[in-house]
Amino acid sequence: MKTVFVTGGAGFIGSALVRLLIAESDWTLVNIDKLTYAGNLESLGAVQDEPRHVFSRCDICEREALDRLFAEHRPAGVIHLAAESHVDRSIHGPAEFIQTNIVGTYTLLEATRAYWLGLPDSGKASFRFHHVSTDEVYGSLNETGLFLETTPYSPNSPYSASKASSDHLVRAWMHTYGLPSVVTNCSNNYGPYQFPEKLIPLMITNALAGKPLPIYGKGDNVRDWLYVDDHVRALKLVFERGVPGETYNIGGHNEKTNLEVVDALCTLLDRMRPRAGGRVYAELKITVADRPGHDRRYAIDAGKIGRELGWTPRESFETGLAKTVAWYLAHPEWVAHVVSGEYRHWVEKNYSHRAAQ
Repeated sequence: MKTVFVTGGAGFIGSALVRLLIAESDWTLVNIDKLTYAGNLESLGAVQDEPRHVFSRCDICEREALDRLFAEHRPAGVIHLAAESHVDRSIHGPAEFIQTNIVGTYTLLEATRAYWLGLPDSGKASFRFHHVSTDEVYGSLNETGLFLETTPYSPNSPYSASKASSDHLVRAWMHTYGLPSVVTNCSNNYGPYQFPEKLIPLMITNALAGKPLPIYGKGDNVRDWLYVDDHVRALKLVFERGVPGETYNIGGHNEKTNLEVVDALCTLLDRMRPRAGGRVYAELKITVADRPGHDRRYAIDAGKIGRELGWTPRESFETGLAKTVAWYLAHPEWVAHVVSGEYRHWVEKNYSHRAAQ
C-alpha cells in the first residue's frame, strides 16, 4: 500500500506537505479538505493535475464520507493536519474549533480504527496515524527554558485547548486500541501560500497596500519561527520513520519578538520594494490593545528529532524570511485572489456539489 491520506491538504502547511511528497516520494496522496476559508486549491499549484494526487472535498466530522474514502483508497497511513488554527478566531468563535479539532479528530480516529482493524497483521503493524499539532499546547514560557516532549500541557486559548484535546485523543487511541500513532508539535510556521490572517503574511500584504501594521501590546511576545518547507521535511521523516507512541517537537531555533519580526519585514521590503518618496515601511507600524490571554513566550527544543531522525532546519530566520517576502512579491495574483475572496468563488462553483469524491 503506497497511498496516504493527508487531511487539511489545501491549507498552508498541508499544501506544502502535498507538494513535497509529490516531488520527493512515490506516495499516492488522497488530499482530504473541507475547503473552509483557509483552504485554497491555488496553493497546490501544478500538483492538482498530478496522477498521484487525488483531491476529495470532505469534512472530517462526516463519518460516512470518511468510511467511503478508506474503503476506496485503502491507505497505509494518515497524516492529520486538518484544523481550525487561528488563535484570534478561537477567542471570538470557539465553537468551530471544538467541532473541527476535537470532534473531527475523534471521528477521523474512529474511521481510521475501523479500517485498520480490517487490515492483515503486516498492514496493521506498518500503518501510521500521524497527528500534527502545535507548541501552544504547552502554554507559556518565562524568559528562559524550552518546550520538551515531556513538558506538561497547559493550554491558554480555546485554540490551544482544542489542539491539546486532540493530542490526548490520539494518545488514548494508541494506548487503548493499539492504533500505531505519532504526534508532532511544531512552532510558528511561515512561508509561501500562508493565509494573510497570520502575522507575517498580514504584515506583508498590509505594507504593500500602504495599510497600518498593527502590533499587539508592546510587541515583545516571543515566538520560535519555523520555515514551512523545513517543517514538512520533518513531517515526512516522522511519518516514514517515527516510532509509534512517540512525540517529536519541531522548531526552527529562531526566537524573535513580534516587533523584531515586523522590523525585519520592513527592512526587507524597503530593499526589495521601496515605497515612493523615500518613505520607509516602518512608518506604518501601530500598536493595538493586546489580545486576551496572549502567551508571553514559546520556544522549542527540537533535539529529539535531530538525534533520532537526523532532522535539522535548513533555513535561518533571515534566509527564510527573505524567501517568503520574495515569494509574495512575485505572486501578487495569489494574494489578490485571497484578499478579494475570488478563490472562494471558484471553489464553490467547482466543488459545492462534490463532497467526498
